[in-house]
Amino acid sequence: MASKAAPTRQQKHLAVLIDADNAPAAIVEGLFEEIAKYGIASVKRIYGDWTSPQLGGWKKTLLDYSIQPMQQFAYTTGKNATDSSLIIDAMDLLYTGRFDGFCLVSSDSDFTRLAVRLREEGLTVYGFGEQKTPKPFVSACDKFIYTEILRAETEATKTQAAFNIPEREESPIPAGTKVVTPPPPKPVKQKTPVALITKAIEDISDEDGWSHLGALGQNITKLQSDFDVRLYGYSKLSDLIRHYSAQFELEERGATATGGKSLYVRNRKSK
Repeated sequence: MASKAAPTRQQKHLAVLIDADNAPAAIVEGLFEEIAKYGIASVKRIYGDWTSPQLGGWKKTLLDYSIQPMQQFAYTTGKNATDSSLIIDAMDLLYTGRFDGFCLVSSDSDFTRLAVRLREEGLTVYGFGEQKTPKPFVSACDKFIYTEILRAETEATKTQAAFNIPEREESPIPAGTKVVTPPPPKPVKQKTPVALITKAIEDISDEDGWSHLGALGQNITKLQSDFDVRLYGYSKLSDLIRHYSAQFELEERGATATGGKSLYVRNRKSK
């Protein structure tokens, strides 16, 4: 009798390793919301010297997000023992064979070689850091997400909730009262890389120049790991494509298994 095939994992199991010395606690909410898009955070560890008052912000969030603090004393001034501890644990977790990917949360380029080593083993590496993160570390990850985006989204959500006060007929706002609504956090914007998108479409397009939008997004990330439509003021790649209708053409095709429609895009010059 033929043996049954092993069940396929529906979601990736991820190990989340946070460098507390190089990641602000203000990102924690947006961080785990973002990680949930890519898989399950099976392991959540954060590294630092917890005797230091500088990590006070993180201490308040550890229990809420079930993050395991890993104590690492600063043995010598000027030497970052935290990095070494995180790297050693990452290799230990790698050799268990239980994970599909790693989330490395830091703006420190010292983790560049770690990211490369994990990818050599066929695992997906998601990097999270500030826009000051050195390019070698950004490029070493399969995908890199800037934490400024996560903080802006979190603050915008909190602001909306705080000022979403239902109207009450019995207590109207007196005439002449000036209602002040604080502005939402400024989005982290950059110049849209139209040339990059154009090249990505050409690389995977069919004979008529059409590319599936989902495949296009994956190809762009392969070419530039920190590509993120939110950096350019959009929530979806399709919104960005529609905005640049002079360069790109978007087409809806037959319904998918979920009832939606597949989107295809091509460069207008290929028509």
